[in-house]
Amino acid sequence: MLAIDVQDLTKTYRVYRKREGLRASIAGLFRRTYNEVHAVAGVSFQIEQGEMVAFLGPNGAGKTTTLKLLSGLIYPTSGSATVLGYVPWQRENAYRRRFSLVMGQKNQLWWDLPAQESFRLHKEIYRIETEAFRRRLDELTDLLEVRKLIGQPVRELSLGERMRMELIAALLHSPEVLLLDEPTIGLDVVSQRKVQEFLKYYQAQRKITVILTSHYMKDVEALCRRAIIINEGEIKHDGSLAQIVDRFSTHKIIALQFADPVIPADLDRFGTVFDVEAPRAKLRVPRNRIPEILTALLSRYAMEDVSVHDRPLEEVIAEMFTSVREPIPSANGSAAPTGDQLLTTND
Repeated sequence: MLAIDVQDLTKTYRVYRKREGLRASIAGLFRRTYNEVHAVAGVSFQIEQGEMVAFLGPNGAGKTTTLKLLSGLIYPTSGSATVLGYVPWQRENAYRRRFSLVMGQKNQLWWDLPAQESFRLHKEIYRIETEAFRRRLDELTDLLEVRKLIGQPVRELSLGERMRMELIAALLHSPEVLLLDEPTIGLDVVSQRKVQEFLKYYQAQRKITVILTSHYMKDVEALCRRAIIINEGEIKHDGSLAQIVDRFSTHKIIALQFADPVIPADLDRFGTVFDVEAPRAKLRVPRNRIPEILTALLSRYAMEDVSVHDRPLEEVIAEMFTSVREPIPSANGSAAPTGDQLLTTND
């Protein structure tokens, strides 16, 4: 059953273009020039109930704008969307009680008050029964290991502790859809892992629908099987993480361990040599030449170990956003959009 259904969703902003100089500023009071920014340009996708989907893209791609549309914070220019059968921008109270939005760069907790006071406020806003509130709060504080911190003012907490409190506040009313906008931004490795482990466990137990945006590919690889990649407001890929590498990576990595402690001087004839630490080295080679190059390497040099790997996911995605590509056939045989230059504006 569909939890989220988005069809040709578009959001366009008119942005005032101010010219330099006093005379131009005065003229701008009477006659203004505007640019149109297509933050979201005809986006369509569907997400089943219980799915956890990564929503990826560079800064300015339209990720946050899409989440704001799905949460009803802003109105679309055109197109349609339903979440749990509701139209988000109609802002019905029944819908508000069934989803949560967590933004890593925005706080929903009162800064100078202990988190427990904000939790009590959420209890009243969402009309949570006292017994259910206590049970959920105990469960979430235990899972996120912050029980001893809920009486401490939020401003005194570390960034990782604050983010865990934000997650508790978002989940107290047991939402069926959770929209996460970069929940681990700025967190240290330990805090990132705790948030990852919690989200993975909670989603598996409650079967809630989750959309996750993140610039940390380890978050994505740890939590999601499916990824939607958006750039310049348009969807460039919708499928499994493995398909991203298969579709957009033209090279693979061959890891070599030579029997001789000296790395051969002519190794670069087979590909791009990097990460050299004798007797080990790695080669970046075209995917379609792997059998040919492996045969040549094994016949020419004495090896102790050879392995072939796909390039790291973050490397492939970064390449998508920084280079112009020819249209690549999609899974249904039609031409997929090109990975154009990334924008420098914010989402």
